[in-house]
Amino acid sequence: MKQLRERLGLTLREVETHSRRLAHEKQNQDFFISRGWLNNVENGSYTPGLFKLYSLGAIYRTHWSSIFSFFGLNLSDFGRDQAMFAPPKTQLDIDSPEADDTIVVPLRPGEALQLDRTNLLSKLGEIWGEVPIRLLQHLDLRNGVYGFVGMSDRTMYPIIRPGSIVQIDQKQRKIAPIKWQNEHERPIYFIELRGEYICSWCEMREGYLSAVPHPNSKCEVRRFSYPREAEIVGRVVGVTMRLAETG
Repeated sequence: MKQLRERLGLTLREVETHSRRLAHEKQNQDFFISRGWLNNVENGSYTPGLFKLYSLGAIYRTHWSSIFSFFGLNLSDFGRDQAMFAPPKTQLDIDSPEADDTIVVPLRPGEALQLDRTNLLSKLGEIWGEVPIRLLQHLDLRNGVYGFVGMSDRTMYPIIRPGSIVQIDQKQRKIAPIKWQNEHERPIYFIELRGEYICSWCEMREGYLSAVPHPNSKCEVRRFSYPREAEIVGRVVGVTMRLAETG
């Protein structure tokens, strides 16, 4: 917390002044942060309550989820913890406005995310854009590797739709000769094609890798010399996608 404050060029007194203004605006003294109290927080003596966490997030221009993480509360665990108490019956999930909150995450200098093409995100935090909080709760941002399925890439449609974010297990790079009962059990792989990427089923035969599309996609099978022309990044183990555009 101290490093974050100093990186912004703020003194303890300035944070106190800003929080006094916020408390006045909110007409609630719980938003006020004294410089002595903040010094104790930075030294690890105190843990802020909800109102003061809000103040720190606003003053430091840092999303509340990041502020929470400074005190050991990892929101990436929330989805898994919530799943322990999932109801046995199918229910309608009425989302509050906060459920659609997003975090803006940084892009590495000189890069641009081309949304029309499938691309490897490496780490989700390396792209520039607004990432839904609800998505973050279910992903391992520290260790996970992710890919973005381009808006013009219909290779695995309708199983994986254009615009989807897929989670990739890099430990599963070999096409295992296993029997699968249906298309939903058939392994899907994320493949690098020396300058572009594709997400598809795979077949390996006589030194050639065939990228097999879903039959409903109307795409053609693509064949590559392996590993000279194609390399398997990993197996797709998770996907988040929009099923239809909202009106």
